[in-house]
Amino acid sequence: MTKLSVNINKIATIRNARGGNMPDLLKAATDIERFGGQGITIHPRPDERHITYQDARDLKKIVTTELNIEGNPVPKFIDLVLEVKPDQVTLVPDAEDAITSNAGWDTIKYGSFLVKTIDLFKKEGIRTSIFVDPNPEMAKAAADTGTDRIELYTESYAKSFDQNEKQTGIAPFIETAKAATTAGLGLNAGHDLNLENVAYFQKNIPNLLEVSIGHALICEALYLGLENVVNMYLNRLT
Repeated sequence: MTKLSVNINKIATIRNARGGNMPDLLKAATDIERFGGQGITIHPRPDERHITYQDARDLKKIVTTELNIEGNPVPKFIDLVLEVKPDQVTLVPDAEDAITSNAGWDTIKYGSFLVKTIDLFKKEGIRTSIFVDPNPEMAKAAADTGTDRIELYTESYAKSFDQNEKQTGIAPFIETAKAATTAGLGLNAGHDLNLENVAYFQKNIPNLLEVSIGHALICEALYLGLENVVNMYLNRLT
């Protein structure tokens, strides 16, 4: 079974829209775990427009499954991760003003930087993952950084699925997954996965350990209910 880590950024976005504590982010995280979710993912950005740095500190105290913190490893982010010590840190090369993540690392070009950064986290016992595009060469070079895992950036797959070209769209992901496994890396995936496309992806990607899903899951929960949606994902990932 592939594990489901639920990204709760959107819950924080709704909370921040009105101030106060509605919806309660910590209660949502606890409920997601109670409903069967196997991890909580957050992606704090420097402007803290959804997840705040204090949210990361508070979640560390109450998450009992797995806490995954994503983000661009700027100094402020690195300091936060070293303070909180989540179970996993996922390095994402998103610009400060990016609405959402839109590209993976060039693990060849930025290899030396990633080696130094990953070493900081591994010395503290934090599992590391690098966000990468579906390119076998990027997976092979990622292994040279010392990372534990890569996370496949799945936007292109989701678009191809919507265009009824899922076999063509998933092909580079299969090849990248094989390259990652050969290089000894664990495999995660995320971005634009949803109830429609996640099962096909999971069944065709070998050795997929974990998916991180946020935006679609929260949108689907508006219609179907959070507990129901979490379990629908779990059924598709079995």
